[in-house]
Amino acid sequence: MSVPLSILDLSPVASGTGSARAVRNSLDLAREADRLGFHRHWFAEHHNTPGVACPAPALMIAHAAHVTSRIRLGAGGVMLPNHSPLAVAEAFRLLVAMHGERIDLGIGRAPGTDGLTAYALRRGMGGEDFPAQLGELLAYTGDGMPEGHPLARVRAEPADVAAPPIWILGSSDYGAQAAASLGLGFAFARHLNPRGAPEMMALYRRGFRPGRLAAPRAILTLSGICAPTDEEADHLAWSMALGLIRMRQGMPTPLPTPEEARSQRYTPDEEDQIRRYRRAQVLGSPETVRARIEELVHETGADEVMVMTAVHDHAARVRSYRMLAEVMGAAPEPAAAVPAET
Repeated sequence: MSVPLSILDLSPVASGTGSARAVRNSLDLAREADRLGFHRHWFAEHHNTPGVACPAPALMIAHAAHVTSRIRLGAGGVMLPNHSPLAVAEAFRLLVAMHGERIDLGIGRAPGTDGLTAYALRRGMGGEDFPAQLGELLAYTGDGMPEGHPLARVRAEPADVAAPPIWILGSSDYGAQAAASLGLGFAFARHLNPRGAPEMMALYRRGFRPGRLAAPRAILTLSGICAPTDEEADHLAWSMALGLIRMRQGMPTPLPTPEEARSQRYTPDEEDQIRRYRRAQVLGSPETVRARIEELVHETGADEVMVMTAVHDHAARVRSYRMLAEVMGAAPEPAAAVPAET
Protein backbone atom coordinates (compact mmCIF):
# COMPACT_ATOMS: atom_id res chain seq x y z
CA MET A 1 0.00 0.00 0.00
CA SER A 2 1.46 3.37 -1.01
CA VAL A 3 -0.02 5.33 1.90
CA PRO A 4 -1.33 4.37 5.36
CA LEU A 5 -5.04 3.64 5.60
CA SER A 6 -7.16 4.91 8.49
CA ILE A 7 -10.78 5.15 9.72
CA LEU A 8 -13.02 8.07 10.63
CA ASP A 9 -15.85 6.76 12.79
CA LEU A 10 -19.08 8.72 13.35
CA SER A 11 -20.60 5.88 15.42
CA PRO A 12 -23.69 5.77 13.17
CA VAL A 13 -26.99 4.84 14.82
CA ALA A 14 -28.97 2.53 12.54
CA SER A 15 -32.75 2.73 12.54
CA GLY A 16 -34.30 -0.04 14.62
CA THR A 17 -31.32 -0.31 16.96
CA GLY A 18 -30.08 2.45 19.28
CA SER A 19 -27.10 4.44 20.50
CA ALA A 20 -25.85 1.75 22.87
CA ARG A 21 -25.59 -0.66 19.97
CA ALA A 22 -23.85 1.99 17.86
CA VAL A 23 -21.20 2.49 20.54
CA ARG A 24 -20.61 -1.26 20.83
CA ASN A 25 -20.36 -1.44 17.05
CA SER A 26 -17.66 1.25 17.06
CA LEU A 27 -15.64 -0.68 19.62
CA ASP A 28 -16.06 -3.85 17.56
CA LEU A 29 -14.86 -1.96 14.48
CA ALA A 30 -11.83 -0.61 16.36
CA ARG A 31 -10.90 -4.14 17.40
CA GLU A 32 -11.20 -5.36 13.80
CA ALA A 33 -9.33 -2.33 12.41
CA ASP A 34 -6.47 -3.06 14.79
CA ARG A 35 -6.31 -6.64 13.54
CA LEU A 36 -6.53 -5.60 9.88
CA GLY A 37 -3.61 -3.18 10.04
CA PHE A 38 -5.33 0.20 9.81
CA HIS A 39 -3.07 3.03 10.94
CA ARG A 40 -5.56 5.19 12.89
CA HIS A 41 -9.13 5.09 14.15
CA TRP A 42 -10.54 8.53 14.90
CA PHE A 43 -13.88 9.34 16.53
CA ALA A 44 -15.88 12.42 15.54
CA GLU A 45 -17.70 14.75 17.94
CA HIS A 46 -21.40 15.46 17.26
CA HIS A 47 -24.20 16.71 19.49
CA ASN A 48 -28.00 16.58 19.37
CA THR A 49 -27.81 14.33 16.33
CA PRO A 50 -29.95 11.16 16.56
CA GLY A 51 -27.97 9.37 13.87
CA VAL A 52 -24.59 9.78 15.59
CA ALA A 53 -23.73 8.32 19.01
CA CYS A 54 -20.43 10.03 19.90
CA PRO A 55 -20.63 13.41 21.66
CA ALA A 56 -17.43 12.68 23.64
CA PRO A 57 -14.51 11.32 21.57
CA ALA A 58 -12.16 11.13 24.55
CA LEU A 59 -14.42 8.55 26.21
CA MET A 60 -14.58 6.47 23.04
CA ILE A 61 -10.80 6.63 22.70
CA ALA A 62 -10.32 5.42 26.27
CA HIS A 63 -12.58 2.42 25.75
CA ALA A 64 -11.21 1.59 22.30
CA ALA A 65 -7.68 1.57 23.70
CA HIS A 66 -8.65 -1.31 25.99
CA VAL A 67 -9.73 -3.53 23.07
CA THR A 68 -6.81 -2.70 20.72
CA SER A 69 -3.03 -2.89 20.88
CA ARG A 70 -1.47 -1.45 17.70
CA ILE A 71 -3.73 1.11 16.06
CA ARG A 72 -3.49 4.84 16.81
CA LEU A 73 -6.64 6.27 18.38
CA GLY A 74 -7.78 9.85 18.27
CA ALA A 75 -10.42 12.51 17.93
CA GLY A 76 -11.41 13.51 14.45
CA GLY A 77 -12.05 15.76 16.01
CA VAL A 78 -12.65 17.69 19.18
CA MET A 79 -14.68 20.76 18.23
CA LEU A 80 -12.59 23.24 20.18
CA PRO A 81 -15.14 26.10 20.41
CA ASN A 82 -17.32 23.77 22.53
CA HIS A 83 -14.63 23.25 25.17
CA SER A 84 -12.12 24.85 27.47
CA PRO A 85 -8.63 24.44 25.94
CA LEU A 86 -7.30 23.51 29.38
CA ALA A 87 -9.88 20.76 29.79
CA VAL A 88 -9.06 19.35 26.34
CA ALA A 89 -5.32 19.40 27.07
CA GLU A 90 -5.81 17.64 30.41
CA ALA A 91 -8.13 14.98 28.96
CA PHE A 92 -5.68 14.07 26.21
CA ARG A 93 -2.61 14.18 28.44
CA LEU A 94 -4.48 11.76 30.69
CA LEU A 95 -5.23 9.50 27.71
CA VAL A 96 -1.51 9.41 26.92
CA ALA A 97 -0.75 8.61 30.56
CA MET A 98 -3.17 5.69 30.42
CA HIS A 99 -2.50 4.35 26.94
CA GLY A 100 0.88 5.60 25.78
CA GLU A 101 1.87 7.14 22.48
CA ARG A 102 -1.01 5.76 20.39
CA ILE A 103 -3.17 8.87 21.03
CA ASP A 104 -3.92 11.67 18.52
CA LEU A 105 -5.77 14.96 19.01
CA GLY A 106 -7.57 16.31 15.96
CA ILE A 107 -9.06 19.80 16.35
CA GLY A 108 -11.95 21.39 14.45
CA ARG A 109 -13.58 24.80 14.63
CA ALA A 110 -17.10 23.82 13.58
CA PRO A 111 -19.71 23.18 16.31
CA GLY A 112 -20.58 19.63 15.25
CA THR A 113 -24.24 20.48 15.76
CA ASP A 114 -26.95 23.10 15.21
CA GLY A 115 -26.76 26.67 16.44
CA LEU A 116 -29.06 26.25 19.44
CA THR A 117 -27.14 23.23 20.73
CA ALA A 118 -23.86 25.05 20.17
CA TYR A 119 -25.19 27.87 22.36
CA ALA A 120 -26.16 25.37 25.08
CA LEU A 121 -22.67 23.81 24.95
CA ARG A 122 -20.80 27.11 25.07
CA ARG A 123 -22.96 29.07 27.51
CA GLY A 124 -20.79 30.98 29.97
CA MET A 125 -17.60 30.46 27.91
CA GLY A 126 -17.58 33.99 26.49
CA GLY A 127 -17.07 34.89 22.85
CA GLU A 128 -15.93 32.52 20.14
CA ASP A 129 -12.30 33.17 19.16
CA PHE A 130 -10.88 30.02 17.61
CA PRO A 131 -7.35 31.36 17.02
CA ALA A 132 -7.09 32.40 20.68
CA GLN A 133 -8.47 29.04 21.85
CA LEU A 134 -6.03 27.18 19.61
CA GLY A 135 -3.16 29.26 20.95
CA GLU A 136 -4.16 28.36 24.51
CA LEU A 137 -4.39 24.66 23.62
CA LEU A 138 -0.93 24.72 22.05
CA ALA A 139 0.44 26.39 25.17
CA TYR A 140 -1.17 23.84 27.50
CA THR A 141 0.10 20.96 25.36
CA GLY A 142 3.54 22.51 25.01
CA ASP A 143 5.73 24.54 27.33
CA GLY A 144 2.89 26.43 29.00
CA MET A 145 1.88 30.06 28.90
CA PRO A 146 4.67 32.63 28.41
CA GLU A 147 6.12 34.39 31.43
CA GLY A 148 3.96 37.31 32.45
CA HIS A 149 0.75 35.83 31.06
CA PRO A 150 -2.16 35.93 33.55
CA LEU A 151 -2.42 32.13 33.28
CA ALA A 152 1.31 31.42 33.41
CA ARG A 153 0.96 29.43 36.64
CA VAL A 154 -1.69 27.11 35.19
CA ARG A 155 -0.47 23.76 33.92
CA ALA A 156 -2.34 21.01 32.15
CA GLU A 157 -1.99 17.93 34.30
CA PRO A 158 -0.53 15.38 34.21
CA ALA A 159 2.24 17.81 33.24
CA ASP A 160 4.99 15.19 33.21
CA VAL A 161 3.28 13.30 30.36
CA ALA A 162 3.87 14.29 26.75
CA ALA A 163 0.86 15.70 24.93
CA PRO A 164 -0.34 13.82 21.82
CA PRO A 165 0.26 15.04 18.26
CA ILE A 166 -2.20 17.75 17.24
CA TRP A 167 -3.90 17.82 13.86
CA ILE A 168 -6.01 20.60 12.37
CA LEU A 169 -9.16 19.37 10.65
CA GLY A 170 -10.67 21.47 7.88
CA SER A 171 -12.66 21.61 4.67
CA SER A 172 -11.50 25.07 3.55
CA ASP A 173 -8.41 27.22 3.19
CA TYR A 174 -8.66 28.36 6.83
CA GLY A 175 -7.71 24.97 8.24
CA ALA A 176 -4.96 24.47 5.67
CA GLN A 177 -3.40 27.85 6.45
CA ALA A 178 -3.71 27.43 10.22
CA ALA A 179 -2.06 24.01 10.18
CA ALA A 180 0.69 25.22 7.87
CA SER A 181 1.54 28.34 9.87
CA LEU A 182 1.72 26.39 13.14
CA GLY A 183 3.66 23.42 11.79
CA LEU A 184 0.88 20.93 12.54
CA GLY A 185 -0.61 18.03 10.63
CA PHE A 186 -3.61 18.76 8.40
CA ALA A 187 -6.61 16.51 7.71
CA PHE A 188 -8.75 17.67 4.79
CA ALA A 189 -12.42 16.68 5.07
CA ARG A 190 -13.20 15.68 1.50
CA HIS A 191 -16.27 13.84 2.80
CA LEU A 192 -17.67 17.30 3.66
CA ASN A 193 -16.22 19.28 0.77
CA PRO A 194 -15.36 17.16 -2.29
CA ARG A 195 -14.20 20.21 -4.22
CA GLY A 196 -10.81 21.74 -3.85
CA ALA A 197 -8.93 18.94 -2.13
CA PRO A 198 -5.86 19.21 -4.40
CA GLU A 199 -5.79 22.98 -3.97
CA MET A 200 -6.14 22.86 -0.17
CA MET A 201 -3.45 20.20 0.15
CA ALA A 202 -1.12 22.25 -2.04
CA LEU A 203 -1.89 25.41 -0.04
CA TYR A 204 -0.99 23.59 3.16
CA ARG A 205 2.30 22.30 1.78
CA ARG A 206 3.33 25.65 0.27
CA GLY A 207 2.67 27.52 3.49
CA PHE A 208 4.10 24.96 5.91
CA ARG A 209 6.56 26.23 8.50
CA PRO A 210 8.29 23.69 10.76
CA GLY A 211 6.74 23.61 14.21
CA ARG A 212 5.70 20.50 16.07
CA LEU A 213 6.29 18.71 12.80
CA ALA A 214 9.52 19.11 10.87
CA ALA A 215 7.73 18.51 7.56
CA PRO A 216 4.10 18.69 6.37
CA ARG A 217 1.85 15.70 6.93
CA ALA A 218 -1.57 15.61 5.26
CA ILE A 219 -4.48 13.20 5.61
CA LEU A 220 -7.23 13.00 2.98
CA THR A 221 -10.54 12.01 4.57
CA LEU A 222 -13.22 10.67 2.24
CA SER A 223 -16.60 8.95 2.32
CA GLY A 224 -16.49 5.47 0.87
CA ILE A 225 -18.12 2.06 0.71
CA CYS A 226 -16.50 -1.14 -0.52
CA ALA A 227 -18.69 -4.14 -1.40
CA PRO A 228 -18.35 -7.29 -3.52
CA THR A 229 -19.87 -5.46 -6.51
CA ASP A 230 -20.32 -1.87 -7.64
CA GLU A 231 -24.08 -2.42 -7.58
CA GLU A 232 -24.15 -3.50 -3.93
CA ALA A 233 -21.99 -0.55 -2.86
CA ASP A 234 -24.36 1.76 -4.71
CA HIS A 235 -27.32 0.16 -2.92
CA LEU A 236 -25.74 0.55 0.53
CA ALA A 237 -24.98 4.22 -0.15
CA TRP A 238 -28.68 5.11 -0.28
CA SER A 239 -28.89 5.12 3.53
CA MET A 240 -26.48 8.02 3.87
CA ALA A 241 -28.10 9.82 0.94
CA LEU A 242 -31.47 10.00 2.70
CA GLY A 243 -29.71 10.74 5.99
CA LEU A 244 -28.06 13.74 4.36
CA ILE A 245 -31.36 15.06 3.01
CA ARG A 246 -32.99 14.81 6.42
CA MET A 247 -30.00 16.50 8.06
CA ARG A 248 -30.15 19.43 5.66
CA GLN A 249 -33.87 19.77 6.31
CA GLY A 250 -33.20 20.09 10.04
CA MET A 251 -34.86 16.75 10.76
CA PRO A 252 -31.99 14.31 11.47
CA THR A 253 -32.93 10.70 12.21
CA PRO A 254 -31.13 7.42 12.79
CA LEU A 255 -29.63 6.02 9.60
CA PRO A 256 -32.40 4.47 7.48
CA THR A 257 -32.17 1.18 5.65
CA PRO A 258 -31.23 1.42 1.96
CA GLU A 259 -34.62 -0.07 1.11
CA GLU A 260 -36.40 2.72 2.99
CA ALA A 261 -34.22 5.33 1.32
CA ARG A 262 -34.84 3.97 -2.17
CA SER A 263 -38.60 3.86 -1.62
CA GLN A 264 -38.83 7.60 -0.87
CA ARG A 265 -40.18 10.13 -3.31
CA TYR A 266 -37.70 12.93 -3.82
CA THR A 267 -38.15 16.41 -5.18
CA PRO A 268 -35.98 17.43 -8.15
CA ASP A 269 -33.80 19.48 -5.79
CA GLU A 270 -33.36 16.50 -3.44
CA GLU A 271 -32.51 14.23 -6.37
CA ASP A 272 -29.85 16.72 -7.43
CA GLN A 273 -28.40 16.83 -3.90
CA ILE A 274 -28.24 13.04 -3.82
CA ARG A 275 -26.55 12.85 -7.23
CA ARG A 276 -23.91 15.37 -6.22
CA TYR A 277 -23.28 13.68 -2.87
CA ARG A 278 -22.95 10.22 -4.37
CA ARG A 279 -20.55 11.48 -7.05
CA ALA A 280 -18.33 12.71 -4.23
CA GLN A 281 -18.25 9.30 -2.55
CA VAL A 282 -15.85 6.49 -3.38
CA LEU A 283 -18.16 3.54 -4.02
CA GLY A 284 -17.76 0.15 -5.58
CA SER A 285 -16.01 -3.19 -5.68
CA PRO A 286 -12.52 -3.48 -4.20
CA GLU A 287 -10.92 -2.87 -7.59
CA THR A 288 -13.10 0.17 -8.29
CA VAL A 289 -12.42 1.68 -4.88
CA ARG A 290 -8.68 1.07 -5.07
CA ALA A 291 -8.42 2.75 -8.46
CA ARG A 292 -10.32 5.83 -7.26
CA ILE A 293 -8.34 6.13 -4.03
CA GLU A 294 -5.06 5.85 -5.91
CA GLU A 295 -6.28 8.55 -8.29
CA LEU A 296 -7.16 10.87 -5.37
CA VAL A 297 -3.80 10.25 -3.69
CA HIS A 298 -2.06 11.16 -6.93
CA GLU A 299 -4.18 14.33 -7.31
CA THR A 300 -3.68 15.54 -3.75
CA GLY A 301 -0.31 14.16 -2.70
CA ALA A 302 -1.95 12.82 0.47
CA ASP A 303 0.36 11.13 2.95
CA GLU A 304 -2.51 9.08 4.36
CA VAL A 305 -6.11 8.21 3.48
CA MET A 306 -8.86 8.12 6.11
CA VAL A 307 -12.21 6.56 5.14
CA MET A 308 -15.61 7.26 6.68
CA THR A 309 -18.12 4.48 5.99
CA ALA A 310 -21.70 4.94 7.20
CA VAL A 311 -24.09 2.15 6.24
CA HIS A 312 -27.14 0.73 8.01
CA ASP A 313 -25.84 -2.78 8.56
CA HIS A 314 -22.84 -3.07 10.88
CA ALA A 315 -21.70 -6.33 9.31
CA ALA A 316 -21.63 -4.62 5.91
CA ARG A 317 -19.59 -1.76 7.39
CA VAL A 318 -17.00 -4.13 8.87
CA ARG A 319 -16.92 -6.07 5.60
CA SER A 320 -16.32 -2.81 3.71
CA TYR A 321 -13.28 -1.97 5.81
CA ARG A 322 -12.03 -5.54 5.64
CA MET A 323 -12.19 -5.56 1.83
CA LEU A 324 -10.62 -2.10 1.71
CA ALA A 325 -7.71 -3.19 3.90
CA GLU A 326 -7.11 -6.25 1.73
CA VAL A 327 -7.22 -4.47 -1.62
CA MET A 328 -5.07 -1.55 -0.39
CA GLY A 329 -2.46 -3.87 1.12
CA ALA A 330 -2.76 -3.09 4.82
CA ALA A 331 -0.62 -5.24 7.07
CA PRO A 332 -2.88 -7.46 9.22
CA GLU A 333 -1.85 -8.69 12.61
CA PRO A 334 0.02 -11.99 12.29
CA ALA A 335 -2.09 -14.99 13.17
CA ALA A 336 -1.26 -16.59 16.47
CA ALA A 337 0.92 -19.65 16.12
CA VAL A 338 -0.87 -22.94 16.70
CA PRO A 339 1.07 -25.15 19.15
CA ALA A 340 2.32 -28.33 17.55
CA GLU A 341 0.67 -31.50 18.71
CA THR A 342 2.80 -33.71 20.95
